[in-house]
Amino acid sequence: MGLVRFIAAVFSPFSKRSSRSDNTAHALGRRGEKLAARYLRKNRRKVLYRNYRAPRGGEVDLVCRDLQSGELVFTEVKTRTTRDYGAPSHAVDAEKRQLIARGAVAWLRLLDWPDVRYRFDIVEVIVPERGAPEITIIENAFPLPEPYRL
Repeated sequence: MGLVRFIAAVFSPFSKRSSRSDNTAHALGRRGEKLAARYLRKNRRKVLYRNYRAPRGGEVDLVCRDLQSGELVFTEVKTRTTRDYGAPSHAVDAEKRQLIARGAVAWLRLLDWPDVRYRFDIVEVIVPERGAPEITIIENAFPLPEPYRL
């Protein structure tokens, strides 16, 4: 029965066949998140959770605790191979900020709205074909968007 489902999925007009470039982009993103998590740990952040997906939509790449300030940090990781098309953080547009905010609010709801300070950071990771990765943290990259003001 497994073979029948496989064949049906491959030939279905609704199947999600990923291209090789799509797989490469996902692999680059996963590598960037791994590098970012390691870098954040070295910079006094404790990674509490990776790739949080809220039940009703919303996502946060890394949920961290800043060990210096005590703040809860919702971190978006953007990975690129070059800066040819601008800084990776430029990809965090209003729609993406809403998605991150929805994930952050769901996380806070899970914790029963703790009295804790929080912020939104972006970590830019440049992974060139040759050489060492370049990692930059942008603290307080954006505020909580308007519809979610607490």
